[in-house]
Amino acid sequence: MRGNSLKSGMRNEERGTGRHMERRGPVVTSRPSFLIPHSAVALVLLVSACAKAASSPGSTRPVPTPAPAVTDTAHRDTTRRDTTGTTATSFPTTPPALGPAPDVQLPPIQTRMLANGMKLVLVEQHELPLADFVLLVGTGGEADPAGRAGLATLAADLLNEGTTTRNALQIADQTAYLGIQLESGAGWDQSRVVLHTPTAQLDSALALFADVALRPSFPTAELERLRKERLTDLLQLRDRPRAIADRAYASIVFGGAHPYGHPLVGTEASTRAVTRADVERFYRAAYRPNNATLIAVGDLTLDDVARRAEALFGTWQRGPVPAATFGAAPKAGATTLYVIDKPGAVQSSIRIGGVGVPRTTGDYFPLVVMNTILGGSFTSRLNQNLRETHGYTYGAGSRFDMRRSAGPFTAQAEVTGTKTDSSLIQFMKELRSIRDTVPTTELRKAKSLLQLQLPANFETTGSIATQLVPVVLYGLPLDFYGNYVRQVEGVTQADVQRVARQYVNPENVVVVVVGDRKTVEPTLRALNLGTIVDREIEEKPAAAERTKSR
Repeated sequence: MRGNSLKSGMRNEERGTGRHMERRGPVVTSRPSFLIPHSAVALVLLVSACAKAASSPGSTRPVPTPAPAVTDTAHRDTTRRDTTGTTATSFPTTPPALGPAPDVQLPPIQTRMLANGMKLVLVEQHELPLADFVLLVGTGGEADPAGRAGLATLAADLLNEGTTTRNALQIADQTAYLGIQLESGAGWDQSRVVLHTPTAQLDSALALFADVALRPSFPTAELERLRKERLTDLLQLRDRPRAIADRAYASIVFGGAHPYGHPLVGTEASTRAVTRADVERFYRAAYRPNNATLIAVGDLTLDDVARRAEALFGTWQRGPVPAATFGAAPKAGATTLYVIDKPGAVQSSIRIGGVGVPRTTGDYFPLVVMNTILGGSFTSRLNQNLRETHGYTYGAGSRFDMRRSAGPFTAQAEVTGTKTDSSLIQFMKELRSIRDTVPTTELRKAKSLLQLQLPANFETTGSIATQLVPVVLYGLPLDFYGNYVRQVEGVTQADVQRVARQYVNPENVVVVVVGDRKTVEPTLRALNLGTIVDREIEEKPAAAERTKSR
């Protein structure tokens, strides 16, 4: 949609919906300065009368006697009274102990399937007259053809830029008129169209939603406009050390034969190469009802949603959907440091890790607990070490990006340039330390954090719909969140140590450093962590063999 298009994949996190209303403060009025309240007049008269009495003849003025000072502190009254009159001579010195975290009780997830193969997933929430819909297509950036990286995200961005019945401005006008939010985008393993609407506008909103999803026209003028915008964005990314590090890291870890080795939004060359025919071909292959699920959450019922979905999507023709081909990622070798020069940079961007695990791994819960301890929270070891103890960075952390195929494991931070070598020392220290047995108190704290923060993910209809996406996309059990607390509770010290030793090995990692080479490289060489490779800012994955090793 013109002026409101999603730049899919340009950020590491999904864009929020931003539905918070601004609260206005109370209106405060004051009296005009020339009006004197009656109480003020009375006070002036009373003071005047007292002054006259004190100055009259024969009057005596008593001499005040000061109260004796209290010198014996043992007799002071140290008790305090609350508003109910209850006294207390002491206060708790330790916080109350947390009890066991309760299971999250969610409304049942209801499912149904249309005749054309499109699945329906519904959660009823009747507190407010609102509804959220996600049309989830099970194909994303991993299906980009060779030389066309970024095609999936570009096709998704074009969905609400024009249909066979509406142009981009008409879509924008109707969205504003109805008071709804309509967005589209793509990521790894999925593309989507998202709708947030009051139920009072359900008929019109769903009609527009279906028109965008089923009848995009991919106007040439809009394609060229988005192409220019993306080329500008890609040019800007070349000057951002974080983006340079992220793109180089994925390219090195996965190589050129693997879809994850290419950026979601493509490169300048692939963006220029994409044609309207490429977009239409991708859409026809991926956007099929037998490759789609309609997630609905809100003031709805399954029968009503099924009836509406049948009317709007029932004629959508099913067809074969090509499976994504995942080439083998390069095998982990000895630790290697890749240095990308950013002359004059006062900070260094650090990425450390390698190939991780797919979302369907049986070690999901032990890995989540282990990573929470290592770098998945503010009180994690990496952040406490590099930020709180040493002050090298504003934040350090780690994560496992779990996708349909094994995604990357990454430890990362933006650090002070002069402390690049010191930061790497601390990174390696923590990556080694997590392979030892974690203390019971640290394990308990990580598990409590994961358990107690879970309910916040289900506060709105939109957030519930978002949480259902991985359940649908990766075929997770429908009671996944209902059992989440117990699954986390069941993780032991032995589990954490086992997965740490299996998936985190500092002796076989890729290290990417983007910074001022002339400043950081001599100090990195002195660490003797591994071979140092000089790499260019924009380099093809296949060119890794041609880089200069030293």
